[in-house]
Amino acid sequence: MLHNRKIIKADGESSDFAEGSVGRHILEQSIPLMAAQILQLLYNVVDRIYIGHIPNSDGLALTGIGLVFPIISLIAAFTNLFGMGGAPLCSIARGAGQKEEAKKLLGNSAVLLFFTSIVLMALCYLIKRPMLYLFGASDETYPYANQYLQIYLLGTVFVMLGNGLNNFITCQGFPRMAMLTTFFGAALNLVLDPILIFGFGMGIRGAAIATVFSQIVSALWVLRFLTGKKPELTLQRKYFRLDFQRVKKIITLGMSGFIMSATNSVAQIACNAMLGIYGGDLYIGIMTVLNSIREIFTLPVSGITSGAQPVIGFNYGAKRPERVKQGIRFMTLAGGGYTILAWLLLILFPKPLLSLFTNNQQMLTEGVRCVHLYFAGFVFMLFQFCGQSVYVALGKSGRAVFFSLFRKVMIVLPLTILLPRLMSDGVAGVLLAEPISNVIGGLACFVTMVLTIYRKL
Repeated sequence: MLHNRKIIKADGESSDFAEGSVGRHILEQSIPLMAAQILQLLYNVVDRIYIGHIPNSDGLALTGIGLVFPIISLIAAFTNLFGMGGAPLCSIARGAGQKEEAKKLLGNSAVLLFFTSIVLMALCYLIKRPMLYLFGASDETYPYANQYLQIYLLGTVFVMLGNGLNNFITCQGFPRMAMLTTFFGAALNLVLDPILIFGFGMGIRGAAIATVFSQIVSALWVLRFLTGKKPELTLQRKYFRLDFQRVKKIITLGMSGFIMSATNSVAQIACNAMLGIYGGDLYIGIMTVLNSIREIFTLPVSGITSGAQPVIGFNYGAKRPERVKQGIRFMTLAGGGYTILAWLLLILFPKPLLSLFTNNQQMLTEGVRCVHLYFAGFVFMLFQFCGQSVYVALGKSGRAVFFSLFRKVMIVLPLTILLPRLMSDGVAGVLLAEPISNVIGGLACFVTMVLTIYRKL
């Protein structure tokens, strides 16, 4: 019976997503989650803001950080593989009343996150120099990229455990705790950055040290909560033993998030390489700023769609199709209203946004044009987010993987390489690949979801 699936938190609050307003449940999940993501964003964005204002770097320090982006995206890809793969399965298991299976999914995901982080850290150290040059580094920008990366990699274990396992806090109906998970680390990063970068004159190394220390604090907070008494699902040694079928399900469902981040890494490598050819270090630095602005402005969309996932997944497991449809409608309309407003801000006020990250006049002048080109199709990004979220929440991993590949591999990558060769302005050709992919890929993903899932519910 439905009431048997009702979960009561330690503070007495119900987290039964099969009862009450669907929109309210999504907002209750989304708002704290967005706050947590804002704090998480501070880890990297605050670094870039301070780094962009390092005296006498002429924007090269910011360019160096941009060269590290693909590696950060690769680490995020493996974090998503196990964190975003296991958490939706936990939501479905909870909705179906399968508590023991949900605990095993948490334990297996934690083990996969830990051992993968060790392997990634070691591998990146071994091939660090050739990898950065492959990603578009020059002799002028390599020192900055190397200084940041060799320290940042020390936090790989902590960033993967902290971010990956935080999904399991959210999926249990503790979005506020997920926000607190990142609060302490982000606050430390915000305080330590100016002290280490400017106060102690450590420059880009200071930014990396502040980030790693913050990641350690966040990870310890996650582990403390998931080994405590408050959550229903906790980390226990008896659930750490890997099961092939369970691991396969986690990887299969998490493959969508993995491919999204991994292909984003590959696309960024291609973008930096082509910008280096057609524009030089200046435009790689501008792309670093554009990526930072994109992270800021896509965060609410990510928060709404991520907050909707446990609600949609729970109701799908609880056999409540009409509530699943309500969740999809609410997520799309709320996200649509936001993206229209965000797009207007990006188009009308690009220079103040750019000024947050750099005081280099050449970057500011060229950056305005780049913002207009790069964010031309921003509104259509919503459809990709919504479609992907529904596929993941309902366990439709094959479709989620396909549309991740479709947008980045089949559209962005070819256009990034071909358009600058076909256009007189090579830089504009590189930048236009993103909005074109948003329109084609986003609509294809969303329309397919409506026709194959929404109508059949």
